[in-house]
This record gives sequence, C-alpha cells and structure tokens, in this order.
Amino acid sequence: MTNPPTICKADILVVDDTPSNLLLLTTMLTQHDYSVRCAINGEMALEQVQVICPDLILLDIQMPEMSGYEVCQKLKEMKEIKDVPVIFLSALGEVSDKVKAFEVGGADYITKPIEGQEVLARIENQLAIRKLQRQLTEQNAILEQEIRDRQQVETKLANSLALLQSTFDSMGDGIIAVSGDLQSVTYNQKFLDMWGIDNPDTVLPDRESRVRFLANQLQSPEVFCRRLQELYLQPEVDAYDVLELQDGRVFECHSRPQRLGAGISGRVWVYRDITERRRAETQLQLEREKTEQLLLNILPEAIAERLKQKHQAIAEQFNDVTVLFADIVGFTELSSYISAKDLVGLLNRIFSLFDRLSERYGLEKIKTIGDAYMVVGGLPNPRPDHAEAIAEMALSMQQEIAYFRTYEGRRLAIRIGINTGAVVAGVIGTSKFSYDLWGDTVNIASRMESQGEPNLIQVAEATYQRLQSKYCLYLRGMVNIKGKGEMPTYWLISRKQE
Repeated sequence: MTNPPTICKADILVVDDTPSNLLLLTTMLTQHDYSVRCAINGEMALEQVQVICPDLILLDIQMPEMSGYEVCQKLKEMKEIKDVPVIFLSALGEVSDKVKAFEVGGADYITKPIEGQEVLARIENQLAIRKLQRQLTEQNAILEQEIRDRQQVETKLANSLALLQSTFDSMGDGIIAVSGDLQSVTYNQKFLDMWGIDNPDTVLPDRESRVRFLANQLQSPEVFCRRLQELYLQPEVDAYDVLELQDGRVFECHSRPQRLGAGISGRVWVYRDITERRRAETQLQLEREKTEQLLLNILPEAIAERLKQKHQAIAEQFNDVTVLFADIVGFTELSSYISAKDLVGLLNRIFSLFDRLSERYGLEKIKTIGDAYMVVGGLPNPRPDHAEAIAEMALSMQQEIAYFRTYEGRRLAIRIGINTGAVVAGVIGTSKFSYDLWGDTVNIASRMESQGEPNLIQVAEATYQRLQSKYCLYLRGMVNIKGKGEMPTYWLISRKQE
C-alpha cells in the first residue's frame, strides 16, 4: 500500500550563489512540505520566474554580476511577479541595508546566520499575508460580480472577514490595516497586546487618537508622526522602520500599500517585537569586538583582518626587514634570589616599557621568550626606514634600561642584536594563534644578541650598511657566528649629530 502524495504548501524560489546555503535552505523547506526551486544568480532567477511564477522568493543580496537589490527591482517591474513576496537573506546587518531592501520592494529581511525556525515562521507569515491579499482581491472581484444579490454577498463577506480575522489572530506579528480614507481599521489581537490596548473602541476610534496613543509610547514620537505623514503623502511606498519604545522594547515595522486593481485601497502595518533579538545582536557584537581585540593583542592588525576573511594559513616572504632581539643580562641569577611574583612583575614592567617604545616607532612586536624580546620593522606593512626605526628603538631601550632598577634597587643590563634581510612571516596554530618569523636573518639577529656584550648594541653587516650614514657605528671585528662562520659585526653607539 503506497502512502498518499504529500501536499505541497507553496512553491518557493531560493536565489543564492553559495551552494551550501542552497542545500541548507532546500533541505529545510522540503522537509516542511514546500516545493523548492534554486537559482545560483540573478539572471537565472529572472528566467525561472517567467516560466513558473513562485509563491515566494528567498533572495541573497551579495551575488556576483547582479546584486539582490537589482534582482528585486527587476522582479517588481514584471506585471505577473511584482506582488510575489521577496524575503532577503543577507549577512549585512545595518539598518541602512534593511531600509534599502524594503525600498526596492522586499517584504522581509533575515540576517545571516539564519535560524531555521525563524526562517520558517517568516515564510509562513509572508505566505499568510500574501494569501490574505489574494483573498481580499478575489473577494472584491466577487463583490463586483454579485452586487445584485446583496444578501449572498454580505454572507460571503461576513464569512470571509471571519476567516481573515482568524488568520490575523493566528499570526505571531501585530497587524493593523487602515483603509485609504483612514476610517476603516482592522487589527489582530497580537497588535492590541503589543501596544497594551485594552479597549480598542476608545483608543482607536479615529486617526488622531490612534497616532497619539502609539506615538506617546515611543522614544521619538515626532519621528513616528513625520513618517506617517510621509506615507500619507506617498501611499505607494513600502516602508521599514525600527521603533524604540519608552519601556525599552524594540519593534520592527513593515508597512506596505494594500492594492486593489490598479489603485491603492489602504495600508497594512506589520509590527514584530525584536527586543530579544536586538539584545542578542548587541551581545553578539560585544563578544565579536572582544574576540577581535584579543586577536589584535596577539597578531598585527593587517594579519588579523586577513585571517578573519580567509580562515586559512597565512605565510609570506618579506625581502627587506630589520629584526631586533634583546635579552636581560644575568636573568637566571636574578631569578634565583627574588620571588616568582616579583620576577613576573619586573618582566611586565620592562616589556610594557618596550611595548610602548615599539608603538612609538611604528614597529611590530613579535614575541617574548622568557627574558628575551623580539621586534621587527618593515612588516606586515613595508616601510623604507625600518632599519632606522629599529636603531632608534634599540637606543631608547638602552637609555631607558639604564634608569631601570629591580625592587631591591639593583641595576639591569641588556644585550641587543640587530640584523637586516629577508624573512618568512606567518601565522601558526589553529586554536592559539602565533605570528612568527623564520629565516637566516632571524637566526643571525639572535646570534648578534647572544654573542653581544651587556649594554651594547651589536649589528650585522647588512644593518651597518643601512645605518652608517646617519649613525655612529664602530667595527667590533670578525665574530664567529654559529652556522655561518666568521662575520664582521659593529657596535651601534648613537645617532650622528646633524
């Protein structure tokens, strides 16, 4: 025995250039008995609607060649398609993006990432409103055809109104429809509940009373009244607004004209309470900002931005940078006679000072390893004076450390090594990111520090060539560098007097 065929609720066209989004939406909608067609771009969507008119369209905004806004405008220019509700799905969350969506004819706007229940609820809501519009249009046609039989028409109208009211009351949004002459008003129970209306006959007898009652609950009543006046003067306009109430709630308001044939018979307002969603969005934004700040604390800003956009390993060659290593002399001995707490506090004071110098000279701190400090000039944003900037920082570090004392009043000394050349820079790790450098330039800079002398700055030949015209440097001699053999090195003393 075969199962009876599933009755399709509605035909939905999904337009999105991302296959994963199409798969997600198609799976979800077909599971809820919707017939689904897909289009991967705007041109394909425009061709499909001319073959079979859908009941509803889910439309992405950010697509190549033709954006969702353009697609919607073209749909609204098609006589047979213009009344099909369009729900925008987009990661764009600014109010201006939503306003533009409704200005080009969108019926609703869902911000990505989407929630399945929300999408289904909004689809059902738009289909119900669309059904309501069709019913009203059909009912008006029936009234025109059967005017001679008034009793029959009145009976059908009463039944239709009861059905419409039942549909109204079953919706999750507050809805109010006002006739073109502003005298006839229809609303559902949700609308009354949202606005705290206990006695609609008293609160909603005329336009002035309605406007005054609603406006008095808003934080910006004058903006609300001005908006109503604009819509009264331009009845053909679709509108979207966000209303902030004095009690802290936030309503989303969609407004569109109710069409009757070629004319406009009134206007429908749909109010949705988005207070919790707004709070969640605000909290999400705060958490996103915290995450971004944490990322900036461990990665250069340019690298952090690329990592957020690409979500893949980042590695690149920089042919001309200057690397500095600094190390506290006698740190092991120092750690043997002061407490761990004082030791960490001392390192924090020293490295915080170095961090401020790094920011002052526009350099990029790479990392600290124990009592060693590593900084580079010329990446991730190249600059021609990177060697000079590193030299200035080294001299400043040397000067500042001379005034530095431990908690017991002991003086500190540092060794500094510098080298210039090519490096590979990149981000390593998947859960704990680290931005690091590799290459001979880095190794030689490290040797310049480790084979240097306390309170002196040792630089390699490549750095010497960059600095000799503006700085005082003295040849130390040939130094045996591990893995490289003997190399000439120099002491950086000071900047030359102009």
